[in-house]
Amino acid sequence: MFFPGRYDRLVEISNFVVTSARNAGLKDSQIYGVQLAVDEACSNIIEHAYGGKNSGKIQVTCEVDEGELRVILQDRGVQFNPEQIPGLKNDTPLSKVKSRGAGLFLIRKMMDEIYFDFSSETGNTLTMVKKKGVD
Repeated sequence: MFFPGRYDRLVEISNFVVTSARNAGLKDSQIYGVQLAVDEACSNIIEHAYGGKNSGKIQVTCEVDEGELRVILQDRGVQFNPEQIPGLKNDTPLSKVKSRGAGLFLIRKMMDEIYFDFSSETGNTLTMVKKKGVD
C-alpha cells in the first residue's frame, strides 16, 4: 500500500501495520515494538530521504508468514549508508544520545532482523522482521 511521505500520515501507516501484526498473532508488547520501529523508520524516510518536504511516497508491505511478520518499507528518496551511522550501546545514558543514530538503534532493538537494500531501479528498501513469541 502506498502512503504519502508526510508526518500527518504516520497514524495511517501505523494502523495498517498493527492490523497485520495482529493477523500474524503477535503479542501486544511485540505489536508496540513493531509500531515504534515502523514509526521511526517512516519518520527517518520523511526527514532524511525526502528532506522533510512532504513529498514522495512510502510503500508499506506487510507479509505474514508462519511465525513472523515482515514489514517492507520502500521509498525513492536520498540513499544513506547505515554502516556510517554510529551504533549505540545498551548502557548509553540518554544525555549522551545524539539525534543521529538513535532511530536506527531503536529499530534494531525492536525488531528481530533488519535488512537494507539500495537500488537505482527499486529505490531504498528496509525489510524488518518480528518473530512471533520473541520479545
